[in-house]
Amino acid sequence: MFDRFETGENAVLVHIDFSDEQNKEDLQELQMLVSSAGVNQAGVITASRNSPQAKYFIGSGKAEEIAQTVKSLQADVVIFNHSLSPSQERNLEALIQCRVLDRTSLILDIFAQRARTHEGKLQVELAQLKHISTRLIRGWTHLERQKGGIGLRGPGETQLETDRRLLRGRIKAILRRLAKVQKQREQGRRSRKRAEIPTVSLVGYTNAGKSTLFNTITDAGVYAADQLFATLDPTLRKVELDEVGSAILADTVGFIRHLPHDLVAAFKATLQETQEADLLLHVVDYADEQYRENMDQVNEVLDEIGAKDVPQLVICNKIDRLDNVEPKIDRDQEGRPIRVWVSAQTGQGIDLLKIALTECLRKTMVSHTLRIPPNEGRLRGMLYELNCITEQSYSEQGDWLVDIKMLSADWHRIDKKVEYKLSEFVIH
Repeated sequence: MFDRFETGENAVLVHIDFSDEQNKEDLQELQMLVSSAGVNQAGVITASRNSPQAKYFIGSGKAEEIAQTVKSLQADVVIFNHSLSPSQERNLEALIQCRVLDRTSLILDIFAQRARTHEGKLQVELAQLKHISTRLIRGWTHLERQKGGIGLRGPGETQLETDRRLLRGRIKAILRRLAKVQKQREQGRRSRKRAEIPTVSLVGYTNAGKSTLFNTITDAGVYAADQLFATLDPTLRKVELDEVGSAILADTVGFIRHLPHDLVAAFKATLQETQEADLLLHVVDYADEQYRENMDQVNEVLDEIGAKDVPQLVICNKIDRLDNVEPKIDRDQEGRPIRVWVSAQTGQGIDLLKIALTECLRKTMVSHTLRIPPNEGRLRGMLYELNCITEQSYSEQGDWLVDIKMLSADWHRIDKKVEYKLSEFVIH
């Protein structure tokens, strides 16, 4: 579809240090992204600027330097650690004479490699098509004319218009399919809400250790690796917690600085698991020197997707890489857990994490002492089935005296099934 240079495996990286905080990026993170994409780093060019230049994003002198470096290193692609406009990409490619990619294109490429499920592939394709649609004009400038000559006259539509129409059609088809997926997810969420099964969603900066922690807690065996965006497709697993019962744990895609808006929009169905969770486990790589900035970036994305007000429990991960740090639970002034220090890799502190999870979720529990007459055998059977009995004895009149602790959802469900209100059996 495009009249562009081929992309190879050897890349020259370009990182500009801006004085403006909004445009700042991390060179080390770019190198990790490039490594995750399976590209070899042939060289790095850095520069400092106050603001981007309109034509080349960088100064013309620096652009010439990049062209010379590409030629001497025989590189196949230049990757910028910033977002470029379509015209800047076009101008740079014309000058450097090789393919130019920006940070957004690189992230989209990694996502395309990682997608495993049908839904994940659709979401990535949608984000790629939206990104490509803004760059179509460059691919077809040489064809932006109507066909002429005998037997070649078309319906009056230029090649560019044809491709834009095809892209729009494909985007609409993907959106229809994703709408079906979203409905299925909503049905699952509604049924969990009816049963009042709490949902816990893992969030955090990419490569913070979310999937490793998820595997340690659930034995799920999902793919985990020391690379950016190892997890793309969401995974849900049921976990059993003392005093809470069943809970759903969701592993989600990692966040990153300036996550492309097209990706946020494309992954709306996936990120809804985060929006509608009862609790967010914010996993932080505490061994990373930039952990504070990474936490801020995650909170920015959470705000963007409407999950800012969901309660958070911070998981300080990778303590095995720190000196003199032991597993522990940090609490606020009211005694509620706010941070848990763990190592998902070694399993240190996982027992404390489960204790903290129980404390955060058990607000949905009810505890009562019941006096149940002998003729209420059905109610006794239901209580035994739920395994919610903590203590039991018999009164002189033959009534069954029982202490129970159960989910409020189970309490309300039984209340609807029995002939009398459960509150009539409660001993105050």
